[in-house]
Amino acid sequence: MAVSLHQLSFDAHDLKGLATFWAQVLDWRIVYEDEEEVIIAVDENALPGIGFLAVPEAKAGKNRLHVELTPDDQAAEVERIIGLGARRVDVGQGDDVSWVVLADPEGNEFCVLRPKKSLVD
Repeated sequence: MAVSLHQLSFDAHDLKGLATFWAQVLDWRIVYEDEEEVIIAVDENALPGIGFLAVPEAKAGKNRLHVELTPDDQAAEVERIIGLGARRVDVGQGDDVSWVVLADPEGNEFCVLRPKKSLVD
């Protein structure tokens, strides 16, 4: 293959705080950090990673790209992630969907899908 995914990046105000939140959500760790960028990954050699880049402006509008998580237990993971600092958000998904929409501490929306074993149901 001629190209591979290296990392996805979030713009952020609190680099360390947002990186720590996502590292806890994914059970990853911070593998690089300076004043302009923090990167998390499974380990230093794992790709892709997630980068958090310092920007001055606030988030405006709904994400054009968002993360979708597949848990073993959706309800338990939603509560755990809320305990880490996420909050439930309504992006127009309705009440009859099988996923839960949350926002991270800086407002980036992401979904917690139904459990892995039922994705093909």
